[in-house]
Amino acid sequence: MTGRQTRLLLVGRSRYALPLSPSLAKKFDALSERFELRQLGTGTGSDPRFVLHRPLPSRALDGAAFYLLLPWRIARQLREFRPAAVLAQSPFEAAAALLARRLVARRDTVPVVVELHGDPASFARLYGSPLRRLLAPVLDRLAARTIRRADAVRALSPFTVELARRQGVEPAAVFTTFTDLTAFSEPPVRPLPDRPRAVFVGVLERYKNVDGVAAAWRLAAPRVPGARLLLVGDGRQPEPFERLVADLPGQTEWVRRLPTEEVVRVLDDSWVLLLPSRSEGTPRVILEALCRGRGVIGGRVGGIPDAVHDGENGFLVDPADHAGIADALVRVLSDRALAERLGSQALADSEQWRYTPEDYAGNVAELVERVAR
Repeated sequence: MTGRQTRLLLVGRSRYALPLSPSLAKKFDALSERFELRQLGTGTGSDPRFVLHRPLPSRALDGAAFYLLLPWRIARQLREFRPAAVLAQSPFEAAAALLARRLVARRDTVPVVVELHGDPASFARLYGSPLRRLLAPVLDRLAARTIRRADAVRALSPFTVELARRQGVEPAAVFTTFTDLTAFSEPPVRPLPDRPRAVFVGVLERYKNVDGVAAAWRLAAPRVPGARLLLVGDGRQPEPFERLVADLPGQTEWVRRLPTEEVVRVLDDSWVLLLPSRSEGTPRVILEALCRGRGVIGGRVGGIPDAVHDGENGFLVDPADHAGIADALVRVLSDRALAERLGSQALADSEQWRYTPEDYAGNVAELVERVAR
């Protein structure tokens, strides 16, 4: 089985705006060198490799419509595109693919590979509409059953390897998704600024622990009166940040959106990245901070400990322990030498997270060839 003769169907809930951004284009162009590619997702624009569901105005209805229609959309691709394998972004897309395979009932069964980017249990509890929580027990059982019944599992990190093993499944492959870090790794790393500052970068959702960030800074700010906290992000939970900026305007700043080059700048102008999330896979912003030589205060959850090593390139904290998060902030923002030591190790550790889109495409090709056999 050779690259261009192999058809691969990718299925995911990700939103795409076509034409692709330069960083995403690197990933899909590398895959296209190996495969005849088809991506099912949601979004707008035109690219022959993409079959997109146009988003509905309501995000809650859009998600429900996407997953309800997905088995039939996949079944159509199985009939018309006839892929050698289906690579599903989570157990929920993989469940739709397994159902689609039954609908089509092809004699040559198409293998379904499920990717584990993070903990499926967080899908209903910490993401999207709060109404999802009512479905959590059902979705937990569906995810576990799908992981066990898929033809192969691809884990992205030691954390997701353990998630697969809890279901009695050994991953067929373990490799992270390509992340274009060149904008963060190529510019020379700058020394710490004179004034201590922490920065939070993330979407304002429950899983990012937005309320915990605000509560911890209320405790920490009086103990480091010369320090500041910059908040970067937007989403469905802006209220904690709105109140925080109103109450501590001299030590808190909030910017809803920044382009990539500005994220580089705000990391350079900070001593430490703050990301005490309640759930994560492998957070891109942590890898970006490592590339800029900045330590990280991160939640001891999910894939964060795969990148943040406690006491070496940052500190791991309990997301529910606001006082503990505040203590870590005070510790770093009060000690320039400590912040520099964490940052130096962060820069050294960033090397292991840098790899090319061609490396990623090669790993996918090896996995697909193995399961297709």
